[in-house]
Amino acid sequence: VQLVESGGGSVQAGGSLRLSCKVSGSIYDHFCMGWWRQAPGKEREGVAASYTNRGSPQYAASSKGRFTISRDNKKNTLILQMNNLEPEDTAMYYCAATAGLCRVAGLDPSEYTYWGQGTQVTVS
Repeated sequence: VQLVESGGGSVQAGGSLRLSCKVSGSIYDHFCMGWWRQAPGKEREGVAASYTNRGSPQYAASSKGRFTISRDNKKNTLILQMNNLEPEDTAMYYCAATAGLCRVAGLDPSEYTYWGQGTQVTVS
């Protein structure tokens, strides 16, 4: 299993970024996939999560209304569209997978089994 993130970068406040996570292995169709982030000196926090073909996407309060999680099933790719970015969104963003509860709010990151290496997002 391999998760590879891309799409991070530096933007000004109010701008947008689109993150992608290419998933290899057998988990894409069966696992809940999520986005997490970690800012320097802070704990890792969930951003959003979704299944492939069931349930509704789940969002953290900080991302709801600005971020959209989706999947390109033909490419086994998880996507996070981030709009109206704020300096507080600056963090390393990680793609992750879990066979457990498909949510991020109130969930410890240890509940997610597989992780990518992360992609840096900087908002100034």
